[in-house]
Amino acid sequence: MSNSSLLSRFAAVGSAAVSDALDRLGLPSGVGGIRPVWGPSAVVGFAVTVGLEPRTDGPSGAHIATTAVEISDDQSVIVVDNQGRTDVSCWGGILSLGAVQRGVRGVVADGVCRDVAEARELGFPVFSRGSIPATARGRLRQRSAGEPVGVAGLTVEQGDVIVADETGLVVVPRVRAEEVAEIATAIVARERAIADEVRAGAPLSQAMDDARLAGENEPVR
Repeated sequence: MSNSSLLSRFAAVGSAAVSDALDRLGLPSGVGGIRPVWGPSAVVGFAVTVGLEPRTDGPSGAHIATTAVEISDDQSVIVVDNQGRTDVSCWGGILSLGAVQRGVRGVVADGVCRDVAEARELGFPVFSRGSIPATARGRLRQRSAGEPVGVAGLTVEQGDVIVADETGLVVVPRVRAEEVAEIATAIVARERAIADEVRAGAPLSQAMDDARLAGENEPVR
């Protein structure tokens, strides 16, 4: 399956179905707390990872996340690990502009952002724990790029599939992505069939049988 086809399959199902598929395979399920900051949004793409840490004394270098933006493309979602800090921004307006110039699909930050209006005007999806005006300059530095990072308790490796929407965030290991997409697609089809029955007047308790919702009669691939 091509990368674009794989991402399209995930885009068609959403975070809840992907989380259910991960559950079924015994993989870490989705998490909440990281949400779109400027309006309804959803992003699906391959992770480009950035790890941050508090800045200590020393010479200044490139601004945080700039290297990640420069290596990203139109299938990328930048993932920023700022260890959940909410006292300093880890993503801002010029980074959003640079990302849009590269065709990046969005950013997911375990931290907070600033310049929300600029991201909205650019139509650039930003997912984070909130917003704050406080700049990263003099407070943060880049610890790593392209290395595994932690986001809300999930481990994200470069190239993993990221699915983020209004419900939450899921991370799909790249090596299991096709398997997860197949199961998630079946879950969505099953739930749509149940919803059709409810609309047709079936009793809710009958339509929403736990075993049926769980797909217990279907093999785990």
